[in-house]
Amino acid sequence: MNQFLRSLTPAQQVAALFILVFGLLVLASIAAVMASLRERGRAADPRWQAELGDLRDLLSRSWLMVVTFWLAWAAGDAFATVLFTFISFFALREFITLSPTRRADHRSLVLAFFVVLPVQFWLVGSRHFDLFTVFIPVYVFLALPLASALAGDTQRFLERNAKLQWGIMVCVYGMSHVPALLLLGFRGYEGKGAFLVFFLVFVVQGCMVTQHLLARRMRRAPSIPGVSSSFNVSSWLLATLLGSLVGGLLAGITPFKPGQAVAMAFIACVSGSLGHLVMKALKRDRGVATWGRGSNVTGAHGLLDRVDALCFAAPIFFHSVRWYFGV
Repeated sequence: MNQFLRSLTPAQQVAALFILVFGLLVLASIAAVMASLRERGRAADPRWQAELGDLRDLLSRSWLMVVTFWLAWAAGDAFATVLFTFISFFALREFITLSPTRRADHRSLVLAFFVVLPVQFWLVGSRHFDLFTVFIPVYVFLALPLASALAGDTQRFLERNAKLQWGIMVCVYGMSHVPALLLLGFRGYEGKGAFLVFFLVFVVQGCMVTQHLLARRMRRAPSIPGVSSSFNVSSWLLATLLGSLVGGLLAGITPFKPGQAVAMAFIACVSGSLGHLVMKALKRDRGVATWGRGSNVTGAHGLLDRVDALCFAAPIFFHSVRWYFGV
């Protein structure tokens, strides 16, 4: 089997990976439906309903990510960049919706959505990696407060600009590093950038899911109850270690050696899971449980809820890979 896979072209290898992943998702979805039908007698059990709801949310999130990345790979690098541009646009829109603005902020908002965002992704698509890594944290972070100052409204000036800059940093800067991974040029690894994205998404998502399941099974008191009712240091450490080991097992589809794959997976798991914790703190500050909704509801149905860990993990993973391997 290994010899057969090595005989395939890079495009065929990536296609085989997606067929495998889609097959696993179909089996998982069928198992979830069968479980819900078999356990109808427990329909009134709130704990069972909560677990079933978590499973359905996990499956829907996984389907969304896999379909998105499949479309990005199948349509080519240019379409992938455009696709993630739109994802970034709607994620930023969700973030700004929960951040009160004033009339004087309209110039900055127009600049953020219709100048900063497309320029950032154009820099990615044109492979200007040196410029795209500093465009937002250097030039944009100076331009946005200037646009607000020119409007002449100084009420809560620092808070208003900090919120917009933070939203751009997470939703635009962070997300733009995902298509950038597709374009990294490793010698002898041409045409396999989708494997690198799959590696990142799989270890980060696997770490998040494992952490959630361990927290439920271990039933220990939350370490930071003011931020998250499910985050526990013990379950987080175990999930991070397991995610790192899984990354080592996936070394064969990456340009990394096993030890390097473990280290890169560890970096991705830590940055993604802790970034997710930061976004939970922001939601607590806004008084909501879900991005994109104005009321305190349960469940994670906003786009930003589904990609927040990736927005933190992608830039740290990208720059770690680029710095260490000199690409």
